[in-house]
Amino acid sequence: MFTETHQKVTADHLSRDAFLYVRQSSLRQVFENTESTKRQYALRERASALGWPIERIHVIDSDLGRSGASAEGRDGFQQLVSEVAIGHAGIVLGLEVSRLARNNADWHRLIELAALSHTLILDEDGIYDPAHFNDRLLLGLKGTMSEAELHVLRARLQGGIRNKARRGELELALPIGLVYGADGSVVLDPDRQIQDTLRLLFVSFAECGSASAVVRRFQREGWAFPRRIRGGIGKGELLWATLDHSRAVQILHNPRYAGAFVYGRTRGGRNAQLKSVQHKVAREQWHVLIRDAHVGYIDWEEYERNQATLKQNVGGFGEASRGRVPREGTGLLQGRVVCGLCGARMRVRYQEVEGRLEPYYQCTDAVVRRAGKLCQSVRGRPIDEAISALLLESVAPAAIEVALAVQEEIAGRLEQAETLRASQLERARYEAELARRRYLKVDPDNRLVADALEADWNARLRQLDALQREHERQRAADQGLLGEEARGRILALAKEFRHVWNDPRTEPIERKRMMALLIEDVTLVKADRVSIHVRFRGGKTRSLLIDKPKPIAQIRKTSPQVVQTVDELLETCTDRQVAARLNELGYRNWQGQSFTFKKVIVLRNAYHLKSRFERLRERGMRTGDELAKQLDVCPTTIHQWGRQGLLRRHLYGNNHRCLYEPVGEVLVTKGAGGRYGSRSPTLIAVSSTTQGAI
Repeated sequence: MFTETHQKVTADHLSRDAFLYVRQSSLRQVFENTESTKRQYALRERASALGWPIERIHVIDSDLGRSGASAEGRDGFQQLVSEVAIGHAGIVLGLEVSRLARNNADWHRLIELAALSHTLILDEDGIYDPAHFNDRLLLGLKGTMSEAELHVLRARLQGGIRNKARRGELELALPIGLVYGADGSVVLDPDRQIQDTLRLLFVSFAECGSASAVVRRFQREGWAFPRRIRGGIGKGELLWATLDHSRAVQILHNPRYAGAFVYGRTRGGRNAQLKSVQHKVAREQWHVLIRDAHVGYIDWEEYERNQATLKQNVGGFGEASRGRVPREGTGLLQGRVVCGLCGARMRVRYQEVEGRLEPYYQCTDAVVRRAGKLCQSVRGRPIDEAISALLLESVAPAAIEVALAVQEEIAGRLEQAETLRASQLERARYEAELARRRYLKVDPDNRLVADALEADWNARLRQLDALQREHERQRAADQGLLGEEARGRILALAKEFRHVWNDPRTEPIERKRMMALLIEDVTLVKADRVSIHVRFRGGKTRSLLIDKPKPIAQIRKTSPQVVQTVDELLETCTDRQVAARLNELGYRNWQGQSFTFKKVIVLRNAYHLKSRFERLRERGMRTGDELAKQLDVCPTTIHQWGRQGLLRRHLYGNNHRCLYEPVGEVLVTKGAGGRYGSRSPTLIAVSSTTQGAI
């Protein structure tokens, strides 16, 4: 073997450098398996015995504590591959194949590069030239065995872990609020404030039905939420901070709070960038699920209800659950309208009508999925009004019982809040007392430490004082909610439920939440009339039939009675007089506004009514210019005679726009000054209507 070894090492190999690769799989092995590390460093003597000077033997040990399952994250191995690829390495030394790589892809890439660059590989058994078939075959077998060994080791470890998990004895990291007791069993955290906070979270979710609502309640009341540091500096310490949505959802999804032991909720994998990630799996694929394995904050039935509620709250991602969570907007039936023609859920679209947003319930399933047309579209306001009337009719008999239940719920919430605030106040007192004891124990001459401890004590005292004032303020406000006056207001509110429902100050989202407690869904069918089929919770149904909402053109159309009245008034009145008379009679336009002469003009033009001018002309009335030409006088004289009452005139516009009745035989005596003299002429005429002298 020695002769064969020296036959493989040539002058070309010795002209290049030797690279020794040292690796241990974990930091624990680095500190505990020191003999293996020493054996790997001892390979430098092998390289020196083969003829490499000690200064040209490079040791790559930057991967100590890293797994060889992949080349990712192993900078030392990447450096070694680069040196082999560019031809700087004459020989690569490793205690065994498993030290270099436990992945066949990485191992064979190194062998291929070594064969191309004529680089030798040395392990504890001998020297191999990858350019020779037999050596490359042997190295390949060793790599396969190394990868298989890793699989066997991993399977053995995983088997032991799963076997222990099936018995429920595997110790896993517990969420906040659960700790391991002295005997290894899972118990509730002995900190009473942590227990009360977690119970309040689950109670709030049961009342609100939404994780976001729970977070808003915690923020509104100023309640902090606990968190333990899992690693790094301060590991195990307890911190109190604001509750965020992701934290609330994580707690609600965790079955450990229901007293269940769970193993295998996630699976390891790699993403497109080949980075290790954890994927959540369905409950059916969990390795172990043991119910009632230890104490919890809720029971399993409540946990199941919470999961169903959270799944329902994921709006917009499922055909059956889309839009069920009440959101902004005035559409009362948002997320609960079903198309009676195709069975799909209808969406809500808002359109500005008369200066406000009006809801429209539309079935867009064919448009979105098949590029078709709208199945049906119904204006939402009449539908909402019909459902509101039905809801008021159904709720009215139980209004008092609901009011009493609300009173009890308020009392329960206030008691929970009082308990939690008392816990926060007690913790603040303890921290202030602890800061005081620390300050009293310090050496007075050590002013650097004493000043810092005194400042911390003062800060704790200020925090305690602020919490006490806030606690007193909240207690006073809570007493107002529990007094007889508040109880009377709630009962009166129940009796006036109809006014509360119709009060503009009631938020639409609150109406939707109240409606969701009674109504499961509503099916609409638009034909000559709109059919409304209501399905209540519990299975009871109710059908309604309302008139189809009129289109905007029909709504804006003036009633025939108003048009007829205008037509009759135009026989004797001007546009301005017609508008005044319509207002006296109490008529209004489609917007509820009073009439003006401009609105009368628009109405005449829209319905092709003859104007006052046209009606007078048809009756033979003449203009001032026509009459002046007949009487051989100037138009000014005609208008002057009309104002003096010498000629009968009829107004058709303002006080200056008029037509005159025709005259018969005319005798005009001109005064001094001729035809256009300043003196008024004498008019003797026989009217065609009066046959008299003027």
